[in-house]
Amino acid sequence: MATEKIDLNNLDKSDWKTYRFDEIAQNISERVDPNNTDLEVYIGLEHIDSESLHIKRHGTPDDVNGTKLKFYKDDIIFGRRRAYQRKAGIATCDGFCSAHALVVRANPDVIDPALFPFFIHSDLFMNRAVDISVGSLSPTINWGTLKHQEFKIPPIEKQKDFAELLWSIDHHINTEKKLEEALDYTRESYIKSSLLKYRSGIEADLPAGYEIKRLDELADISGGSTPSRSNDSFWDGDIPWLTPTDVTKHEGIHLSKTKEYITKEGLKDISNRVYPPGSILFCSRATIGFAVINDIEMATNQGFSNFICNGEVSNYFLYFMLQHVTPELTRLAGGSTFLEISKSSMRSFKVVVPDKMNLEVIESKLLHFDKINREISKKISNSSVLRSNLINQVF
Repeated sequence: MATEKIDLNNLDKSDWKTYRFDEIAQNISERVDPNNTDLEVYIGLEHIDSESLHIKRHGTPDDVNGTKLKFYKDDIIFGRRRAYQRKAGIATCDGFCSAHALVVRANPDVIDPALFPFFIHSDLFMNRAVDISVGSLSPTINWGTLKHQEFKIPPIEKQKDFAELLWSIDHHINTEKKLEEALDYTRESYIKSSLLKYRSGIEADLPAGYEIKRLDELADISGGSTPSRSNDSFWDGDIPWLTPTDVTKHEGIHLSKTKEYITKEGLKDISNRVYPPGSILFCSRATIGFAVINDIEMATNQGFSNFICNGEVSNYFLYFMLQHVTPELTRLAGGSTFLEISKSSMRSFKVVVPDKMNLEVIESKLLHFDKINREISKKISNSSVLRSNLINQVF
């Protein structure tokens, strides 16, 4: 195994050689007219995921106009515009791509084609690419500059072991991602079958024991607000104060901290309230649909509709239901600068509530899905960090 042959912590680079990038890789600059080509696959930068070697989406010639770049199977499509996004994927077939990319192909006399994609994703290469980019609004790399950049490369006879090690980790990550996708599909299928949406006339089709309820029959619903920023006595207190940014960047159902805190005076100034643990804090403005259940008392700004359940349903069930009906809620939103769901619209919105036994089953299964999903996501994250660290130890 490659992992048994390599000690990356004591890597001897004394016999490594320095090469210009145009000695390491060839720039493929063949042009394609999308309106006059037999190629069927178009890859734009939007089809390439950051930090990923694998391109899973594509467009067609009908999607674009103007001259593009041809690529061949196994070439690397590297986003030369906004290189800090770290977009570089391996082509799985012949096709053409955005002119905002570079198509590069490993020189097998200098670098093993199996190792080359990891070199492109190394900090050594990516940081250099960012440094040589030109332009302020949309920094872009020029081949004329990139080709002169110099990098140290291991001897060709050692590269196979590096490649085997890195590909084994990448394969593990992809296996976990496929498991995550399968779980997501199963979860979404279960949600669609178990969380029924309200529509006119649905009453006649409801299973026995199911009821239609307004949201304000299930919870006390209110919102938050923001103390004056000009009064220092309102800020840096002991009361956690939640903003949509705290929620949109948070993973998981529960949240126990915020970036900002307000004082009792700040809370009093805005006639705000502190929401007890177990409340559902639902973004109803701009970033509609993001939500958390708070583990500690906290206040929120005006971007939220906050739910304190009254016992008719559990907070977990209502949390999952609100996410499920977010598209319908969003259609009720108004506003010119940004969309916002009014509290009156939120309170009068109707949902389908199952009988107690089915409610408990649904809640239990959805919590189980969430637990497994978080475990898989953590594994993917840890493996991705390991892969990145190993790439940067090699290069």
